[in-house]
This record gives sequence, C-alpha cells and structure tokens, in this order.
Amino acid sequence: MKDEPGDVWSPLEIGAWKPCTEVDRSQSLPPENTVGYLQVFLEGGLNQQRMGICDAVAVAKIMNATLLLPYFGVNRVWQDTSSFEEIFDVDYFINALKGIVKVVTELPEEYSWSTREYYGTGIRVTRIKDAPVHASPSWYLSSVLPILQSYGIVAIAPFSHRLGFENIPLEIQRLRCMVNFHALHFVPAIKYVGDAIIQRLRQSEPEQIFNSSFERHQEKLHASYNSKFLALHLRFDKDMAAHSGCDFGGGKVELLAMSKYRRVVWAGRGINSHLSMEKLRELGKCPLTPEEVGLTLAALGYNNRTKIYLASFTVYGGEARMSIFHHLFPFVTNKTRIAREEELQPFNGKASMLAAIDYYVCLHSDVFLSASPGNMHNALLGHRAFENRGNTIRPDMVLLSRLFANESMQWPEFKSRVLQGHQNRRGQVRLRQSKQSIYTYPAPDCMCKSES
Repeated sequence: MKDEPGDVWSPLEIGAWKPCTEVDRSQSLPPENTVGYLQVFLEGGLNQQRMGICDAVAVAKIMNATLLLPYFGVNRVWQDTSSFEEIFDVDYFINALKGIVKVVTELPEEYSWSTREYYGTGIRVTRIKDAPVHASPSWYLSSVLPILQSYGIVAIAPFSHRLGFENIPLEIQRLRCMVNFHALHFVPAIKYVGDAIIQRLRQSEPEQIFNSSFERHQEKLHASYNSKFLALHLRFDKDMAAHSGCDFGGGKVELLAMSKYRRVVWAGRGINSHLSMEKLRELGKCPLTPEEVGLTLAALGYNNRTKIYLASFTVYGGEARMSIFHHLFPFVTNKTRIAREEELQPFNGKASMLAAIDYYVCLHSDVFLSASPGNMHNALLGHRAFENRGNTIRPDMVLLSRLFANESMQWPEFKSRVLQGHQNRRGQVRLRQSKQSIYTYPAPDCMCKSES
C-alpha cells in the first residue's frame, strides 16, 4: 500500500463549539435538607452503567435526594463483578458533585436493611421496579418522590435508560454531562495502565508493536518520538453476533449455533428479531465484520504501516476471521500484547475494568472507529466530540452494507464511494436531534458556540 495521506491523521476544524457544563451550585440546598436516600441498581457493561450513573445523579437532583453510590450488578454475559469503586475514583466523584448532589458510600444504620438481597426476596414498597424507559422528571416527582418522602429511602431497579432526553431542564442536562465528562474519573490503576499503553504506542516503531516479545524492546522506546495510532473497537464477539440476528456467512451450522445462543443467553430475543436477515443487512443494522472493517480503513487511506490498537473482547471466529484484516494491517496490538503481565494481573476476571482501559486508550487515540454502533461507540463518539478530539469515524452502515453487497464493484470505485460517503462522518460536531442521547450528542445542550 502507498504512504498514508497526511489528512487521515489531521485534526478536524471543529468550529466554535466548546464544552459548556457549568452548574449553579448556589441553588443547591444544604445536604442535610435532602428528602431521603436514592438507591439504583445498574446492569449491563461499563458504558451502560456509566450512563446509568449520570442519570442517577440527575434523578437525585430532581427529587432533592441523597444518592447512595450506585450498585453494579453482575454482568450476566461476562460474569463480571467489578464495582463502582474498582472502576471510578469515588473521592473525586463525590467532591465534583459537592454542593450539587450529596453522594454517600453507605446508608445509615436505620436503612441498612435496604439491600439487593432484600429486594430480591419479595415485593417491597420502597422498590420501584416499573420505572418507564426514558421517564420524564415529572414522572419521578409524581410517582417516586412520594415514596421517598414517606419512607426516607427508595430503590429503583432496573434503572438503565430510565430518564429521557426530551423536555429536560437545561440545568439537569448539563449536570448529566458534567457527571459523564468531568466527575467520572477512572481509578489511578486504570489510568496508569492506559497511559503506559498510549506511551508505548506513540514512542515505538510499528515493528516493535508487532513483535511478540515487545516487553524486551520497551527500553528502546523513543522519548522524542510521537507517532500516531488508530484505536479500533472491533465489537465482533459471539454475544454481539448472536444478538444482532445477522448472517455472517458461516452457513447453516453457524445460524443454528447463533439461534441456540440467543435462546440460552437472551431468552430468544434479538434486537431486530422482526426483520429478515436480508433486510437487516440492507438497513445497515449488522455489525461490520473484521474483513469489512479492514477494507473500509484501507479505502479511507490507512495502510500497512498504520499502528492499530484493538479494543475488543474475543473476536467471534478467532484468527480465521481476522486473517484478511491482519493481511491489510499487520501492525495490530491490544492491551494483552503491549501491557506487561504484572500490569494487567490486578484486572484478571474483571471485564468492566479491562473495558475501562480500552475506553481510556480509545479516548486519547488520534483516530477512533467502532465497527458496531453500540454503547462503546456511542459513549466515545460523545466524549471525543465534547473534548474536541476530532477524527472519530462514524461508519455509514447503510452505505457500506450496499457496497459490500455489490460483488462486481472494483476497488477504485469502492474507495471513491467510501471516501465520499465519510467526508462528513469524521468527528464533526453534530447537534442532538429529538430523542437522541445527550451522551452521544452533547451539543447543543452541553456545548456552546464561542464568540471568537
């Protein structure tokens, strides 16, 4: 492949947008005047829990409640037991919200009975289990606040996506962004490993990264060398493949295996189970395969000298599925290859903590692309836009699905169509539309246009 054109790495002109999340602390009541305690139980992976934390702070503010540090449930897919305090800096979180929302790490003795186990053994008057998805502030004030006022405590489970994005006071919207982009700091252990990975990516030649004995070469890093790298979230694990309901060319055996997996893990549910496999691909609802991602990156101008950090779990199909991608991009690494064994040892069996390392590296990469528009994609799209980190590629799934379906198309035309179709999908600030998430599109609620 030819040398990369310079513009594949060039930061974008993001215009006059800047972060704007100031919250008026003077309007907050003294912590001792809160109505009671709010508990939330969060499910899912790291990014779903992250959004749940932000919404929990917002709901606590709406009801003038004291928030108990959110509880993370065991992830049913990865069997992960990571807790809030293992992932996020609790002291920083509490101090960042001081004077806005009071946060405590444990309940007073009089409420010590209010636990996950207690709510799992029967119907409890202090548990809200039917909170609507994308509920409004008025729903919390009319349906939850009276319980909080009567009993001094209320627990909401499930809580994922339980606060909407429409008709929300600007102060609450900006509070959600302040929590997401400022208050939620990863613990030092996660940041330490993330920073070490970033340094090694920037200060090494591609051949060093590819070498399986990279650790032996770390003393040869160039302190003055600051090369670019691309972070790729290749969400193509068995869970994603099965849940999508798509056909990935593995024949009848694969389709039967995916169907069985959905029955066991997802109780037969898929995100688009009412659509045919042909329609799913036509509508761009299937995650990109590793080979499709490789061809897309090559069409965008990246070449066989590009350093790629792979942020993902296990790739469905293993090395056989990755062969074409590795042929196009031989200098691919991940946290297990580039970090030392002793650096990752504390995170063994902790999928969310390992995902946090990937999130941190992806946030600070020169270019980021996600092969699937899931929670990781959405979270980083918003975070990188908010911090004006530019070059965040949003694959046009509909366009790409049609291009890949055209088996007669030649490379020059494919490359031209991909380049043309992604001119405005490279990290430009996009204004949030109705019902879209503020965590994915923080402008204009949480970003302002400067006058200069």
